[in-house]
Amino acid sequence: MSFGVSTRGFYDRSTSVMTGLQKQADKAMVQISTGKRLQVPSDDPVAYQRLQVLRRASADEAVYGANVKVAQATLQQADTQLDEISTQLQQVTERALRAANGTMSANDRASIAIELRSILETIVAAANVKDARGLPLFGGQGNEPSVASKPDGSLDFAPGRQTAIPIGDGQAVEPGVSAGEVLKIGNGRDIGAVVTALITSLAAGEAPADADRADLAALSEQVIQAQTSVGARAARVDLQAGYFATAALEREDTRSGLEDADPAQAITDLKRAMTILEATQASFGKLSQMSLFDYIR
Repeated sequence: MSFGVSTRGFYDRSTSVMTGLQKQADKAMVQISTGKRLQVPSDDPVAYQRLQVLRRASADEAVYGANVKVAQATLQQADTQLDEISTQLQQVTERALRAANGTMSANDRASIAIELRSILETIVAAANVKDARGLPLFGGQGNEPSVASKPDGSLDFAPGRQTAIPIGDGQAVEPGVSAGEVLKIGNGRDIGAVVTALITSLAAGEAPADADRADLAALSEQVIQAQTSVGARAARVDLQAGYFATAALEREDTRSGLEDADPAQAITDLKRAMTILEATQASFGKLSQMSLFDYIR
């Protein structure tokens, strides 16, 4: 029986083993230093592909998340301004009710008329507020006011409303309301016309007309309905914001499980690879110094 010993084969096999062990040690050290299990796609192609999907989803939601914040701020501002308009309408209603009292003098009614002029100016100013982006909150474009007073005291309303803001795939929300839809009632009269009619009656020392008071009540109810609509949209946007927050946490957990290294496991792998490598190097050193007679003895 005979056998052959290939010195070249011995060296090649030994070198291959030690190179593999060195790569394992290097990989473990990189994982420890970076905290990442995956360094290149070839480390785990399936996990790498899933990470790309997660990153795209995060990028998409970052854009939608920014839009959600804009929508939240704009809807909050719209609610604040509608609340201001509602408060001013309550002031008008209270003064109209007081002026309807038969014991009130003409001078007292004239004084209330002066107050109503100031209140109407406040309402118009609230309707012409712009949002943080510089856009008219209640309709109109650019520097165009949402509401403008006409010579007869009635109001002129800019057409249109703010463009809906995308807050998710296939989802968008209108961040405001149209001033004309809120401050103008079905019979064609607007808040400016109604308050001006009240001012005219009171300035003449007369009690307010029942029709004007009825229209005032209708306008107040319409503003409340607009607030309800804005509040419902704000609640929807808040739900979307909550969904994004939850989804982001879930994606981070998934990403961590796919990409992040286990420090304890990486240290264990490094120690094992180094131990085996050192033992292999020592054995290789001894065997490489032996003569052929020593080897076959």
